[in-house]
Amino acid sequence: MIPSGSPARALALAVAFSTCVLAAACSGKDAPQAAAGTPPAVKSTAGPGVSLLGSPLDMPGLQRQRQVRIYVPPGYATSDKRYPVLYMHDGQNLFDNATAFAGEWGVDETLDALAREGRLALIVVGIDNGGTHRINELNAWKGPYTQTPEGDAYLDFIVHTVKPLVDRTYRTLPDRAHTAIMGSSMGGLISHYGITRYPEVFGKAGVFSPSYWAGPASIDYLAAHPVAADARIYLLMGDQEGDSMVPDVRRMAGLMRAAGTPEQNMTLEIVPGGAHNERMWSDALRRALLWLFEGPDAKAD
Repeated sequence: MIPSGSPARALALAVAFSTCVLAAACSGKDAPQAAAGTPPAVKSTAGPGVSLLGSPLDMPGLQRQRQVRIYVPPGYATSDKRYPVLYMHDGQNLFDNATAFAGEWGVDETLDALAREGRLALIVVGIDNGGTHRINELNAWKGPYTQTPEGDAYLDFIVHTVKPLVDRTYRTLPDRAHTAIMGSSMGGLISHYGITRYPEVFGKAGVFSPSYWAGPASIDYLAAHPVAADARIYLLMGDQEGDSMVPDVRRMAGLMRAAGTPEQNMTLEIVPGGAHNERMWSDALRRALLWLFEGPDAKAD
């Protein structure tokens, strides 16, 4: 039996997720009606602020296409304000149980509540994962399960294709101070890489349960290429994620401090009882977003 918090378990979940995505097509549309005698389709839980960003977009250099989802805050349609933007991975899992693999993050519900409280109004761009391509797209280094890393091409797609389209189509604050990147597991790994690869684009990163083990060279590389001194990075890990996950993120945080990352611009949160799943990431989302966008003194409650 694979230990529940091990990297092998995380890989097994990633493979299962890829299979689910391919089988369901994860188009963002309501699931088709079930045939007689089969279980009913999962009801969509996406709120009114969530939509598809047109048709799937071509991914230059990867010979494939990708669906992108977008969330706008309450009042967007009746205002003339411009908004910060958060780019997130695994778009199928962010807003809707009907497309999620193991439950959604509840991104739209969390941000709707923050907007109503007057705390944070934010546009979120969710890039769907590529199913069987996910393990390669979200990794920039060769590893035990990635012989052809495509992380650079994937980030180029976000920066050079998705972001310009979003900035043209929506009222965004396009500068780095108002642009963040966030993801979990392999998405955490590529988010950490993203803020170092494109420091002029991303000024904030949410790095949840980063799978540094999937790219063994990643820790040394990221330590040698620290985030900009004024950037904010939120590292999150559950203490039940197992094996090397917690030691790796602690080592990464120590190396970042040694490289000069200011203490006030980096948070390392180890969640007691936290496992490698959407529940933990969803629970942490509010406090991470407030810390990233309001600053180190932000109070989540």
